[in-house]
Amino acid sequence: MESTRLSKAVHGSMRPMKNPLPSDSQVPPQPALGDVVGQSELIRGAVVECAAELSSVNSTLAAALSTDAAEPALDDVLQQNQAVEAKVQVCADDLTEVNHALKVEITERHLLEVELASAYRQSAMTLRASLHDPLTELPNRSLFNDRLQHGLAQAKRHGWTLAVMFIDLDGFKGINDSHGHGAGDEVLKAVASRLKSITREGDTVSRYGGDEFLYLQMELRQESDASRVAEKIIASIGEPLVLETAAMPTRIMMRCSVGISIYPRNGSTDALLVDSADRAMYRAKRAGGGYSLDVDGPPSGEQAVDRIQP
Repeated sequence: MESTRLSKAVHGSMRPMKNPLPSDSQVPPQPALGDVVGQSELIRGAVVECAAELSSVNSTLAAALSTDAAEPALDDVLQQNQAVEAKVQVCADDLTEVNHALKVEITERHLLEVELASAYRQSAMTLRASLHDPLTELPNRSLFNDRLQHGLAQAKRHGWTLAVMFIDLDGFKGINDSHGHGAGDEVLKAVASRLKSITREGDTVSRYGGDEFLYLQMELRQESDASRVAEKIIASIGEPLVLETAAMPTRIMMRCSVGISIYPRNGSTDALLVDSADRAMYRAKRAGGGYSLDVDGPPSGEQAVDRIQP
């Protein structure tokens, strides 16, 4: 009778326990660190709840044992329950420390990710600066040569034809002398903007140095495709430009000379093609501007047919 009464008292004091662990469907295969903290907090809550329930059970048992003649087995149950209660409380304390360590780890990991992202951005900016002209933001000579070499490899593999154009601004020194280097920089930036606006997808325009630019035209169907691009370049650069000089706004007209070399006729390397286009450009400049298509192969390039457009 005494055992039955105590059993009822014990069971009557216990509340239904919640499942301390989420089901398999709730746990992702590789949870993020923040999710681990959340799950750990749930486990800790369940452990604390278990400790509270055990404490309630033990209180009920202790009260019953203090007022009635209890069987020896019930005294053993009380001692076992008290031992379990102590272990559960230790687990709860340990989980508290683990959660604190996890939160610190999350904070440190977040700071590390911020530092890595900053370092990546700085690296990307440094790389871009090393491959682009700081004034015009066009690809510089190094990046142009790299793209030309890549283009040549593609052209050799697929049997394509490509063109390299050497562009030189006519009379640029006079602008620097008359209006100052600041005005000259504005002209270079305006020319770069115009060249970018007419650059086809897959092609590359670069500032080679000073008032010289290079244009890489990929996948020519016929040589006249290069001539049409050269005509667009000349027309775009030739549009009126207003300089904001110290005295007053000044309207100027720019002209340029363009030399064209064709792969594979004028060379099979980046250096040969640039040299061939350079020679053709000087030929066009001596004729008064426009463009010149080098029709001879390397190395001399002495024979060429000039196609001059005023």
